[in-house]
Amino acid sequence: MASPLRFRRSTERWTDDRIERDIYEPLDGKFGAQLLTPHYAGPSSYRTRRIEMGNGDLALFCWNDDEAFWLGNTETPSALWRTEKYTFEEIPYSVARWAQRELLADLTVEDPWLAEYDHLSWFFLPVLFSKDGRHSTRTFFREHAMGFPDSSRDDALAFYERFLSTGVLDDHRYEMASKIGTSPQVDPVRMASAMSEFTAAKVLTDADYGITPEIEVTTGHSLDFQAHPEEGNDSEAPLVEVTRPRPPTRRHADTPTAAVRETAETKTSGQLQKHGGGAVLFVDCSGFREDEWAAVKGEKPSVGHRPAVVFRARPSGRIEAYSEGTLPLDLDGAIDWV
Repeated sequence: MASPLRFRRSTERWTDDRIERDIYEPLDGKFGAQLLTPHYAGPSSYRTRRIEMGNGDLALFCWNDDEAFWLGNTETPSALWRTEKYTFEEIPYSVARWAQRELLADLTVEDPWLAEYDHLSWFFLPVLFSKDGRHSTRTFFREHAMGFPDSSRDDALAFYERFLSTGVLDDHRYEMASKIGTSPQVDPVRMASAMSEFTAAKVLTDADYGITPEIEVTTGHSLDFQAHPEEGNDSEAPLVEVTRPRPPTRRHADTPTAAVRETAETKTSGQLQKHGGGAVLFVDCSGFREDEWAAVKGEKPSVGHRPAVVFRARPSGRIEAYSEGTLPLDLDGAIDWV
């Protein structure tokens, strides 16, 4: 499975003739390719090329006398195999900006319903154009409402657009966007679980906590977030781990409350038990229908771990929840307690 889209940087000398021989011709011979002028003018001091393959793959190339950058969701030509990979944030801003404008213009043509959500499209761009995940990710966004049942695609997209446009996860873009995965297969359960981490991040930031994803703990595991208070001892900032139960209609559990208990037990008997600390367990029931959630909040089943928050978010922005144990977090401004 290919990783999210990244640049390759070459410090060798490149000319028009070499680009045609070492990059265009191998791609044309395998896929059928066109060597084109890009949509947008390239960054100052760089020359640019765009290569479109007959199978829908795409590559961008820009170069000057000192360096060259390749970005492609196709087979990498052998002349670039030994080059290092870099994210959009690790290369010159002008190059990254040009490449992102090219890709976003393509998205506007290919999937205009998605491109209209500016920040979400930009945030997930490394996955939306990845070699293996570009079709599956767009399908999940389009056909599965990003994990919200009984919701429209646009309502779900607008929910995450509002959150991502705050910029609180921009510094962790590759780390978080990659969670949705780059598999060519659409896996709604796994992808919805990835979106639960974004929903949990929204809860924490709405409650005025700063967040850092993927905190490594002494057991060698990583927990999903550390929530940093605006004031106080940051070294004691709570850790948060997120899990998402499958609704009973899509698992062996007979009832919504059994689904919550089973999923929480899997998490608490594994990762959290090994950690042994006081991490807060977030149980995201956003995949439950209204009647399924009504049963959970009516019974408030124990999840076998304290402290814990069991919640359900809706695309409208409303988040209902109940808690177990004494929370080291003040979430009153972000949650409607039930």
